[in-house]
Amino acid sequence: MSYFGFLFNFVGLPFLFLLFLNSAMHSRGKRLPVDLQAWPTLPVIGLHVVLALVYTTPWDNYLVAARVWWYDPALVAGITLGYVPIEEYLFFIGQTLLVGTAFLAFARLLPPTALPFQSRRRLRLWSAALSLALSLSGLLLLGLGPAKGSYLGLELAWGAFPIAVQLAFGADIIWHFRRPVFWTLIPAALFLSGADALAIMAGTWTISPLKSSGVTLGGILPLEEFLFFLFTSAMVVFGITLMIARPSHQRATWVHAIARNAR
Repeated sequence: MSYFGFLFNFVGLPFLFLLFLNSAMHSRGKRLPVDLQAWPTLPVIGLHVVLALVYTTPWDNYLVAARVWWYDPALVAGITLGYVPIEEYLFFIGQTLLVGTAFLAFARLLPPTALPFQSRRRLRLWSAALSLALSLSGLLLLGLGPAKGSYLGLELAWGAFPIAVQLAFGADIIWHFRRPVFWTLIPAALFLSGADALAIMAGTWTISPLKSSGVTLGGILPLEEFLFFLFTSAMVVFGITLMIARPSHQRATWVHAIARNAR
């Protein structure tokens, strides 16, 4: 299976379906909940595409340069930017679009919570602290652990940190909109992991057995690959939720007012 074939089948076609679904619901008056209309969604998803490219590109190039994973040159177009084939950059874009439109679809389909939003400071602090601890554990694994912990260490250090920032600002907001968040995040991680397992079996790319834990799901998918899709999908879903949620804008205004008065 070529990398372009993977993109077409497992990213492009599902994205087009979700795009059509969102358009059909919008034309029939099925709007997003009022509390998720603080900002227009298309620019927000576009911003996350840019963020995905900026944040993931150096990390992923290092993974390929360090031979944590590699691709079959016969199954890519042959255009590389740095160490990574052009298809990989298209995947960053495609995954963000896919997960973003999936979130919008579930936010339209699922009934919004009837309860008013409640600020939960402890939830923000503890969830952010846990995510930050995961990031620090990744750094420790890189510095002190065996070579087989390389991929996991790089992944935890890279993936858990931005999630800690998101949770510190709005874990309670994410929890308030947990229905569309959950029904986007978990299916997206499972679907992309399943597609990834098929690509690994087809030889499209290979994960180094010397630099990964050796723990596999279903005897095929390295644990690190599932965590990658879980982390990246969470970054997108959490980020979009926080940017379009009205409680986020109220909180940001409040934080700005405190900072201005403290000067």
